[in-house]
Parts: sequence; structure tokens; C-alpha cells
Amino acid sequence: MAPPAGDRPARPRRWRDKFAEAADGVWLGVRGQSSFCVHFFFAILAGAALIILDCDRHDWCFVAGCIGLVTCTELVNSAIETLFRGLDPAARDRVYPCLHMAAGAVLVASGTAVVIGGIVFGRRLLVLAGSHG
Repeated sequence: MAPPAGDRPARPRRWRDKFAEAADGVWLGVRGQSSFCVHFFFAILAGAALIILDCDRHDWCFVAGCIGLVTCTELVNSAIETLFRGLDPAARDRVYPCLHMAAGAVLVASGTAVVIGGIVFGRRLLVLAGSHG
């Protein structure tokens, strides 16, 4: 994590430091939220389905994009929840709807991933079922 503003050196931060801080942020988000376990499980399941169903590179791109979309929205949701916990009670009352909006963003991203997964894998499963029946 970056040091507090008063403790920062005068020189600009190096790219290496920026990437290290970003990776630390991903780790903090993943470690602090149980919902990442659910998302990780489905990402592994989707990857296995891509391999088993011999999907093409376009399918891989769609599924990878969905995994990235859900992960990003979950990280933003986690960041908003973390900020919320640091607020005083009066401020919490004013920004409480933000928690619902952030959770809604995760829901929309996850729903989009389900629809795209249904299209990608449903098409492959129909072809597979047609060739064996």
C-alpha cells in the first residue's frame, strides 16, 4: 500500500511500485471477500468447460472477458464496502444507497456472464448432443 500523503517521497512513483500496489489491492480484495470463492469456482468451471468442449479462441475471449468483468466489479464493490466501514455513522446514513448500487453492479456483471456463458456453452452442448443423438 502507498504510504500516507505526508510520508510520500517527492519523486514520482515508479511503474513497478504502482503495479505492486495494484496487485496488493487485488490480493486485499480477494482475501477479504468470501464471494470471490464463488466467483473463482465458476471461473475454474468455465475454464474446464472451455477445454472439455474444445471451444475456439473467440469463446475463450468472451469467457475471459466475463471473468474479468465480474472480478473488476467485485473489487470495486469490495473497495466501496471498505470505505463505508471507515465512515462515521452520519456519513454512513447518507451514502448507504451506494452499497446497494455497488452490489447491483456485481449482480449485473454476473448476470451478463451467465447469459454469455449460456450462449457460448449452450451452443457447444447442442452441437455435441446433436452429434451423439
